[in-house]
Amino acid sequence: MLGKVVISHEQIERVVRKMAEEIDSDLEGRSPVFIGVLKGCIYFFTALTQAIRHPVEVDFVQTSSYGSSTTSSGSVVLIKDITTDVRDRDVYLVEDIIDTGTTLWDLVTMIQARHPRSIQLVTMLSKPSRRKTDIHVDFIGLEIEDIFVVGFGLDFAEQYRNLPDIHEFIPEE
Repeated sequence: MLGKVVISHEQIERVVRKMAEEIDSDLEGRSPVFIGVLKGCIYFFTALTQAIRHPVEVDFVQTSSYGSSTTSSGSVVLIKDITTDVRDRDVYLVEDIIDTGTTLWDLVTMIQARHPRSIQLVTMLSKPSRRKTDIHVDFIGLEIEDIFVVGFGLDFAEQYRNLPDIHEFIPEE
């Protein structure tokens, strides 16, 4: 069941602008490739990269760890790999939300094996109380409580991604 609005679209827009400014100042002298983690990142990724003033290259990777559940299975499956050569490049790995950190940990390990110059982690939302990995996130939009949320790319069983606001989602018993 769709619950209350947790983050309004106006708040999201402000967060994205602020993050884009911070990342822009980090891009001086870098050769960036922004890698979005599909499918959830698509709205945030698009808004963020459009707000960045530096030229950026984009690519996508797709994983799955939730299926039709509100909790991560802990098992990350790679569905789509990147096609960009990231050797000696500055990678900005962009997520919609970091929960346990397991997916991101696996992706960072995969990308590090391809010898990038650097990897910066970017997320719109972070749930630090759920972390199972000790992963450093370079750019965080907002920290949220341990609730399941949908909207602005976040889904439950592929539903609700298109909502402009972020809502709490309460599974029906």
